[in-house]
Amino acid sequence: MSSVDDLKVKIFADGADFQGIIRMYQEPRIKGFTTNPTLMRKAGITDYEAFARQVLAVVPDRPVSFEVFADDFDEMIAQARVIASWGKNINVKVPVTDTKGNFAGKVIRTLSSEGVVLNVTAVMTLAQVAAIADALAANAPAIVSVFAGRIADTGVDPVPHMKACLESLVARPQAELLWASPRELLNIFQADEIGCHIITVTNDVLAKLNLVGRDLIDYSRETVQMFHRDAAASGFSIRTPARAA
Repeated sequence: MSSVDDLKVKIFADGADFQGIIRMYQEPRIKGFTTNPTLMRKAGITDYEAFARQVLAVVPDRPVSFEVFADDFDEMIAQARVIASWGKNINVKVPVTDTKGNFAGKVIRTLSSEGVVLNVTAVMTLAQVAAIADALAANAPAIVSVFAGRIADTGVDPVPHMKACLESLVARPQAELLWASPRELLNIFQADEIGCHIITVTNDVLAKLNLVGRDLIDYSRETVQMFHRDAAASGFSIRTPARAA
C-alpha cells in the first residue's frame, strides 16, 4: 500500500457539519467538498441558501457541491442556475433520475451546454454512466458520482464496476469519476489504484488517515490493551478455580 502522500485520487470531504468543514479546509489533502439534502437535514440545517453561502465564505477556492432538490426537470434546471450563481467554485449536483426513475438527460444536456459544472449524483449502473456521458456537452467539465459504497452493500464488488465506469467516460475527457459513499479508508486506496479521479469521504473515515502505515504488531497490542482497560473499568469479574500451589 502506498502512503497517503502518494495518492493521486483527489479527496473531497463529505458532510454538512460547518465546524467540520472549517477543520477539513485547513487540511491540504482535502481538495474539495460535497454535501446533500440528507446530510444537511441530519445537521439540522433549515435555510439552504444561507448555509451554502456560509460554506462558500470559508471555502472560496476549492470545489463545493450543492444539490438541487426539485423533482420536476424544469424546476431542477431553474434551481441549478440559481445555485451556480452563488460562486465560481460550485459544482451543481443533479440526480441521475427523478423520483420515478426517469433519466435526467434533459437537465444534464441543458445545464452542461450552458457551462454549469455538474455533479451527477446517485449513479449506480454502467448504463446510467453511458447515458450521462452521451448527455454531457463535449469537453464540458463535470463529475459523475457513482455510489460504490451502496453498490458494495448489495454484495457487488465495486472495484471492477468502477473500472468499467471509467471506460464509459473515455469519450468525455473533462468528466471526472467520483467514488461516492465509501465505507472504509481502504476504499481511498482502491479508488486511487484504478485511476478514479475523486473520492468523497465523511469526516469519521477521514479521521482514520493517521492509521495509514501503522505497524500491525503495535496496533494488535494496543487493541488488546483497550479490551483489558475497558474490562477493568467496567468492573467485570469471573470466578475461576483456585490454582494449585
